[in-house]
Amino acid sequence: MSQLYDLWKSFNRVPVVGKRAFSVAFAKKAPYFGSIHPLVNQLRPNYAEVIVPNRKGNHNHIGTVHAIALCNGLEMAMGALAEVTIPRDKRWIPKGMTVSYTAKASTDITCIAETDQEQWDTADGDLAVRVKGVREDGTVAIEGTINLWVTPKKK
Repeated sequence: MSQLYDLWKSFNRVPVVGKRAFSVAFAKKAPYFGSIHPLVNQLRPNYAEVIVPNRKGNHNHIGTVHAIALCNGLEMAMGALAEVTIPRDKRWIPKGMTVSYTAKASTDITCIAETDQEQWDTADGDLAVRVKGVREDGTVAIEGTINLWVTPKKK
């Protein structure tokens, strides 16, 4: 398992506070993540959830969670998933993101990233990470794919 996953498990020994502390620490790795005040809610190989809160600082001009805040949450979920899933002999970098906005983001949004282990085990180039953002009522507000470039690490 990765160092990030070990850190996640360690922080989660402390209920509620552990998730918040982990989220703040992880957001420092890529400081822009901190701008949305995310909460990493679940993390395991091939699956991650990041909650983007419905707060004024994340709003657009109509008072819903801004599209770019949602994309930031999706990218954070994808990055966490990638770090705890990728085989040790490979490396990754994002190539692009394609999303569709399917409903107003009028509540906290749970950003979910998912893959299958076979994708990572056989990856040599493109790898598509499935992403979606779900409102509290279960409605999907955003969905799409984040494409990664996965290659062997140089020795």
